[in-house]
Amino acid sequence: MKDTPINSEVVSEIIRQSGIENVGRATIRVIKRLIDQIEAESGEKFIRMEMGVPGLPATQIGVDAEIEALKSGVAQTYSDIYGTPELKEEMSRFANLFLNIDVDTEGCVPTVGSMQGSFAAFLTCNKMFKEKDTTLLIDPGFPVHKQQLRVLGQKHESFDVYNYRGDKLKDKLESYLSKGNISCILYSNPNNPSWICFTEKELEIIGELANKYNVIVLEDLAYFAMDFRKDLSKPGKPPYQASVSKYTENYILFISSSKVFNYAGQRIGMMIISDKLYNTVAPDLKRNYASDIFGQAMIFGTLYALTAGTSHSPQYALTAMLKAVNDGKFDFIEVVKEYGEKAKIMKNMFKDNGFQIVYDLDEDEPIADGFYFTFSYPSFSGEELLAKLMYYGISAISLAITGSERLEGVRACVSLVQREQFPDLEYRLKKFHEHHPLI
Repeated sequence: MKDTPINSEVVSEIIRQSGIENVGRATIRVIKRLIDQIEAESGEKFIRMEMGVPGLPATQIGVDAEIEALKSGVAQTYSDIYGTPELKEEMSRFANLFLNIDVDTEGCVPTVGSMQGSFAAFLTCNKMFKEKDTTLLIDPGFPVHKQQLRVLGQKHESFDVYNYRGDKLKDKLESYLSKGNISCILYSNPNNPSWICFTEKELEIIGELANKYNVIVLEDLAYFAMDFRKDLSKPGKPPYQASVSKYTENYILFISSSKVFNYAGQRIGMMIISDKLYNTVAPDLKRNYASDIFGQAMIFGTLYALTAGTSHSPQYALTAMLKAVNDGKFDFIEVVKEYGEKAKIMKNMFKDNGFQIVYDLDEDEPIADGFYFTFSYPSFSGEELLAKLMYYGISAISLAITGSERLEGVRACVSLVQREQFPDLEYRLKKFHEHHPLI
């Protein structure tokens, strides 16, 4: 290990000082802190692939609109819990133009990022019916969703979808839903961490079973329209973002501004509740809320208790960005295509040096190149590989913390890797391959 790209003694000592027993199972934020310390001590820059954060400049349209809003004095007043009228109108338009669904503005609610949206949904959905107190997570998934459920003290079940694609998904899902205790199903599409995308057949299965068992689907669309195999950039024209909302009215959609508009720092997202669900009367809600109408309980019960509304000025930023997109004046997809282009190059570098792509197919079609990809190296577990790669100046996270059963895998995020770092990445991968030759 003496000739690794990062001084092995420095890496080993900082890991020892951290007290982390198993680096391979460390959370994303713990990995980030560890790499920060190694970079500071060694003076060497890592290929940073652990954090799923945007790597492109914030959309200027939003920045300008927010500055103007602040200058006009919005900072002195509380925002309404349910959002500004202008933002709710643009959210409803966006849903119509890019998802081909009609949603009343009442159900279009800004949240403090999609994470607040999921937290609020778990709280509310699991109180609708006293016999339904459990969330079903379709893994692999964002580790913090499980953390949210643990913090709430709520029950959850999960399964890795890798072996249950296509028609196999129906029986697997029904084995959970038929027990009668599932209130809601959560998944991301495109998926974090694997970048798989559910097919129309799979979304139809999820929607039909949600109808059959009266279960709410929580669809995390944080990487909205980033399936770059299709042109999803034209407002009001097919193809549209694939969504379960085509097959059921029992849904809540979460759309982040962090990735689509590179507006992560202002913590604003969109929660879109179907008209049917918004107006659903569930008497058991009265156990915890003043209203037994789902939408009222969600907004004036849960969101009020959490933050009393989303920060005021970012709502003006999001309104301006959505209006520009809805009016066809700003092509947000053209900007974020950079992630897919980088992923294609980086995946080839990994494969050229003995690595393999773990989640590689959507049924029988190769997955898209996008924000994330997953990789493995023969004879290593994901935890072992992650720990070993630190000595080569490459950071990522193990799939073991995402609910994946593919324990040989590691998740890489391409966003923070700059193109000028590609020669460094290639050198480090070659060095790793040289040190760990395949037999």
